[in-house]
Amino acid sequence: MTRKNRFLLGLIALVLPVVLTAQNPQGESGSLQHQINGLQEKVDRMPKISGFAQVLFEQPFENGKAVDNTFRMRRVRISVDGKLTQRLKYKIQGDFVNSPMLVDAYLKYAICPEFALQIGQFKTPFTLESPINPLNLEIFDYGDAVRGLVGYKDVCGVGKLGRDIGIMATGTLFSVEDKGFGIVDYSLGIFNGNGINIVDNNMGKDFAGRIEIHPMLKALTLTGSLYYGDYFVSDLQKGARNRYSFGMQYNDDRFLVRSEYLSGKTGRMKEENPFVPNDFFSKGYYAVAGYWFQFGKKERQQRLMPVLRFESFEKDTHQVGSNVYTVGLNYWPVKSLNFKLDYSLIQAPKQADNEKHRIVAILSYKF
Repeated sequence: MTRKNRFLLGLIALVLPVVLTAQNPQGESGSLQHQINGLQEKVDRMPKISGFAQVLFEQPFENGKAVDNTFRMRRVRISVDGKLTQRLKYKIQGDFVNSPMLVDAYLKYAICPEFALQIGQFKTPFTLESPINPLNLEIFDYGDAVRGLVGYKDVCGVGKLGRDIGIMATGTLFSVEDKGFGIVDYSLGIFNGNGINIVDNNMGKDFAGRIEIHPMLKALTLTGSLYYGDYFVSDLQKGARNRYSFGMQYNDDRFLVRSEYLSGKTGRMKEENPFVPNDFFSKGYYAVAGYWFQFGKKERQQRLMPVLRFESFEKDTHQVGSNVYTVGLNYWPVKSLNFKLDYSLIQAPKQADNEKHRIVAILSYKF
């Protein structure tokens, strides 16, 4: 509940008893409580408007010299979410960096903690890193392997923002009630396979699924995910779009470590025979670690995380890949403001010009 809604509900709760008592001196406590509960339910169902904006500065270096740098808006998101009933939730989110674009739009009906259905446009359940909100990433953006195999800048050229249109079942199994988590979280979905805001152009559908296991420890996550589908390599020919990943994360709100391996098989056309598909394989992995330092008073607590990250990605295992080493700082001076500063060394071992550098600073504000 937002601060404004809490204030409104508190004000109503203070005033309403006085008004009702004046109208009904004898009063019925049950009736009063019923009306307060009704107001609480109405406040809970009020749409909640939130969002965030990110401005980025990037300074690349090539051959030891600084090249063109730039400021740019990275993301400007506004979302509306709420409840239609206690079990039925909705969310609509748009991005406004270049032109208005629908990012998320879905309904989620929770039948029980073990089973819920979600339908609309949303992130596909693939990998451990992709579901993380961009604000909460340790560095300025998702890694190359995640962007290349999850539909951000997919190696097959299909997809955007890691999202698609479809239906998904989610749930938590084997809940540990005294510790507030479940041992197994699952997400299984069927999607068009064409990305956001695009209707399907074939009879087939893509499958994506992720299983997360918390082995009696909430901070520890072991995960595996699968994406199985296809896409049109040309107007006449389909090619494979199959990926899998597995990884682990430990995050106790102080110490964080996350690592993941991704692999993919993608169809393409041979130039000498445009009707014979030719698959190529991609693979990548990353490891990131950080530690939160917290200081200041509880109501104005500041948080600072030094970050180390290594990642490797081969778009085509028969061609040149790259390694990226990143050192960064992730700073929250207040809950609504975040600043990240990252330095990256980018190496392509098999290229003559095999080393580049990059400094990225990104400022994020959420409301």
